[in-house]
Amino acid sequence: MEKQAYTIKDLYFWRITFSLALASFFVFAGMYAVQPLFPLFVKEFDVSVSASGLALSLTIAGLIIGLIVLGFLSDRNGRTAFIKLSLLGAAVPFFLMPLFNSFLPLLLLRLVQGFALAGLPAAALAYLSEEIDKRSVHVATALYISSNALGGMAGRVLTGYITDHFSWETAFYGLAITGVVILAAVMFMLPRSRFFTPSQLPFSNDLKGFAHHLKNPALLLIFGLGVVLQLSFTGIWTYLPFHLEAPPFSMSLDTISYTYFAYGLGVIGSPLAGWLAGQFSLKYIRITGVLVMAVGLLITMGPALWMIVVGLCVACLGFFTAHSLTASTVSESVTHHKGSASSLYLVAYYIGVGLGSTVLGPLWNSGGWKPLVLVLAAIPAVYVLLVQLIQHRQQKRQSDTNE
Repeated sequence: MEKQAYTIKDLYFWRITFSLALASFFVFAGMYAVQPLFPLFVKEFDVSVSASGLALSLTIAGLIIGLIVLGFLSDRNGRTAFIKLSLLGAAVPFFLMPLFNSFLPLLLLRLVQGFALAGLPAAALAYLSEEIDKRSVHVATALYISSNALGGMAGRVLTGYITDHFSWETAFYGLAITGVVILAAVMFMLPRSRFFTPSQLPFSNDLKGFAHHLKNPALLLIFGLGVVLQLSFTGIWTYLPFHLEAPPFSMSLDTISYTYFAYGLGVIGSPLAGWLAGQFSLKYIRITGVLVMAVGLLITMGPALWMIVVGLCVACLGFFTAHSLTASTVSESVTHHKGSASSLYLVAYYIGVGLGSTVLGPLWNSGGWKPLVLVLAAIPAVYVLLVQLIQHRQQKRQSDTNE
């Protein structure tokens, strides 16, 4: 009897979906857990604000390398092994980081951890598309992506809370134990691949796919949007703890961590974007998302805490709307090497994360919150307007040529 892909009615569908949702939750919690700790790192390790951001940006650097390397390897050696190794590689460094009194070993371990984290995003979506029926895969994919946002939010909130009440070392040990438990659950629940076919193509073919996409101007504009979206979004969250711990707010790390609940709007932002794109033009909903994000960032310049919270919620809704539709546009813009195009978008996306956690230090040091917010709000808004202008001129030039 011929094997059939799992549908939403099958128990194995839910085992796969729940396994990958758990894995995604932990991987993204581990990735972003350090973000509320930047002010603490500045004080405890006597490093600069920009240096403290390396705890995230080096993780992203490792992740970018891992996405390329592990993406190639998962196409040749299977999916499930890389998903499990990703969880193991994400958990172990959290056991080791508290053992050192220097900031450098922590940074090196975060770099290694970032490489390991890439195993999940490099393999998970391909695994879903192979093992789950096309009529059901969108449900599994939506739950997987939603767990990304939940993990990122929980990692920030819980790490800030535990650190304020106990210590950052305790928070890291808690993350490590959580990772081990989730790894055990995934090893038990995640079924082996049934439809995986190892790629027989040489690496040179994959490299040609990358090169082809990098010569596509329209695709480069989309990649650029991924960079600027994350640069602004990560930048606001990177410097928010510094802003709120200073007068007139003088908030504790515990209280600051609750602001990361706004990140949970990503859970509804992605499905909302998909529904709106079905009713209206995808391009214009994406632009609207970018402008909503910019408006949200500007609201955080208000003097009252409630204005900052509202601004963060609006910015999160706009960001996840724009990001999900930008990611969808990548697949629609190419006719072949779709996996390479998606990988390049993820690389661009995480380059934005790395930049947002480090390069804005001089702006923060010289001007503080308001100049920082103005720049972060302007960057994506100006970018989409310039892209619109470029595309309009290209269309006009093409129509003139046709005439």
